Amino acid sequence: MAGKRLIVMGPPGGGKGTQAKRLQDRYGIVQLSTGDMLRAAVKAGTALGKQAKTVMDAGKLVSDELIVAMIAERISEADCANGFILDGFPRTVLQAESLDKLLKSKGIKLDSVIEVAVPDARLIERVTGRFTCAKCGEGYHDKFKQLRKAGVCDTCGGTEFIRRADDKAETVVARLKAYHDQTAPLMPHYERQGLLKVIDGDRDINVVAAELERVLGA
Repeated sequence: MAGKRLIVMGPPGGGKGTQAKRLQDRYGIVQLSTGDMLRAAVKAGTALGKQAKTVMDAGKLVSDELIVAMIAERISEADCANGFILDGFPRTVLQAESLDKLLKSKGIKLDSVIEVAVPDARLIERVTGRFTCAKCGEGYHDKFKQLRKAGVCDTCGGTEFIRRADDKAETVVARLKAYHDQTAPLMPHYERQGLLKVIDGDRDINVVAAELERVLGA
């Protein structure tokens, strides 16, 4: 897996972030989330971070150009020499085209673009059933990871639990629609380049991870 440069895509709640993290931990290739990059640049007070902070403070969305410039800086750092995983970018065909130009200018080629695919109905079930312990943060699910004793956290014994506001069914449906409208057109873009590999994400996490490694020739 050394030297692999990947994009991992998939619908919200589909487990792509979890799989990207596992690849990072196992193979030492850096997981790059644009959200994390933005926060780090703002905190560090870099030139790009200051630009991004000004935009975000004004309540506006950070431009594609600024995000691509941040990615350009980040993948030039020493820890990306062994490879990287882009998680959450690109989200649109325009972003993909900008990324193509950036990578070409640096003489970098992507090895694979992985889509972790999960049916919408399963995603809605997964996301709307999530809740966490208010005391220790342990995560649970109404169906897939139930409390051993009703109303009591298995880990710390806490009795208060939180459900995220954006885990409501109508919110999840809206996020899935945005994903399909914006990101689904990316699949043919990468398929034409011979990079796209689709993995069935509607399985046990370990089974999905093993399939991912097999597909990547890890």
